[in-house]
Parts: sequence; C-alpha cells; structure tokens
Amino acid sequence: MSTVQSIDRAFAVLRSLTSGPAGVTEVADRVGLPKSTVSRLLSTLESLGAVEQVTAGGEYRVGSAMIDLAAAARPGKSLVAVVRPHLADLNRQTGEAAGLSVPDGTDMVYLDQLTPDSELQVRDWTGQRISMHAVPSGLVVLADDDALLDVLLARPLQRFTPHTIVDPAALRARLADVRVDGYAVAVEEFADGLSSVAAPIRDNDGRVVAALHVYGPSSRFPGDRDADVLGLMVKAAAARIHVD
Repeated sequence: MSTVQSIDRAFAVLRSLTSGPAGVTEVADRVGLPKSTVSRLLSTLESLGAVEQVTAGGEYRVGSAMIDLAAAARPGKSLVAVVRPHLADLNRQTGEAAGLSVPDGTDMVYLDQLTPDSELQVRDWTGQRISMHAVPSGLVVLADDDALLDVLLARPLQRFTPHTIVDPAALRARLADVRVDGYAVAVEEFADGLSSVAAPIRDNDGRVVAALHVYGPSSRFPGDRDADVLGLMVKAAAARIHVD
C-alpha cells in the first residue's frame, strides 16, 4: 500500500467517525474496506491520539488530537479545555452526561462529553453531527441567529422521532420561548428515550459560539426534577464560561 493510499484511507476512517462512535466492523462497512485493514488503521490512529476507544475493547470515536487540530482552525482553540471543568461540575450536580457542541453550518458538532457511572448509560455523542432543529443545543444557536434559521428553513426539516418539530411556524414559536428563557429543553425530539437541556455559550461580544448541554434517558431525566430548574442550572454554568 502506498503512503498516499494509506493517508487517504486513514482520512476516510476519520471522516466515518464524524457520524458517531463505531466499532471496527461498522467502520469497515462505512468506508468499504476490509476489517483487517481498518483494524490496523485504527490502531495507528489511536497511537497518535487521532481516535480513542469509548471503552476498552469497544467503539472508537474521534480523539482529542483531532479535536485540537479542528479547534485550532477557528477562534477559541482551547474551548474544550476551558469547558471540561464545567462539564464535570454538571456531572456532579445532575448525575447525568454533560457535553459541549459547536455550530457548523446548520448542524451541531459534538466535541466533548463526560458521562458519570450509572447502571443506565447514554451513548457517547462525541464526533456526531446533528441538525440544529432537532436538539436543544441547536435551538439555542438558532434562537440567536435569524439568518441561520432562514437558511435551515429553506429546505424541509428532517423528522427523527414523532416529537421532532418539523413545522417552520412551530419552530419559530419555540425559538421565541428559548430567547426569553435562555435555555432549551427537549424530550425525545432527536432520539427515542433521550431527553436533554442546553444553554448557549457566548463570546466576549455576546455571540453564541457553542452550547453546553446535559442529557439522559427519558426514564429518569428530567424525572421528578423540574426541567426549568435544570435549564437554569445549565444556563448558569454556560454563563460562567469565558470565550475570547
């Protein structure tokens, strides 16, 4: 195999993980390569920090080295490092997974996640891209950017679950509430059995540059907790994050 071909295949593997964590077999299916080849590539990429395993012997996801490289291409390259302590605080306060995502076009890209130990785990969304209208992290970005909302609404909205808002008028009304509240709550709008709360992270000019979110299985989140109280908690955490 030539060096150029090896690089091409390595990038294909990395791109495949932007749609979410996957094991060797699934990655091989995504890129159309033999499992043995993919296994070797993943092993090399892992040694370089370009990918990492979610759990020992489990699925792979985009690694911290690639996140750092991607972040270096835009302002606020230390965002993951700055936000990580706040994710840990939200873990402790809520007992649920906490994550960081950034806008890219009309999608949210999930950069980091901390998941506490519990009997019922949520999947790791690091590296996943999701349309803004389907997740609270996207809603808090859209609520701050009418031009971006117009771009999103220029095409039909994808329905992910029976609860996904796909009607433009209903989405605009929802965003009006998000602007007032300063956070968004969603119950099973992107994935069945998953609920979440998000708030915007702003730079020094007040522009929304990222979102902080907490999420968990709908069977316990928000559970008997007040969703608005959780929203205010995430909003307060996001307000403590300073981004240049």
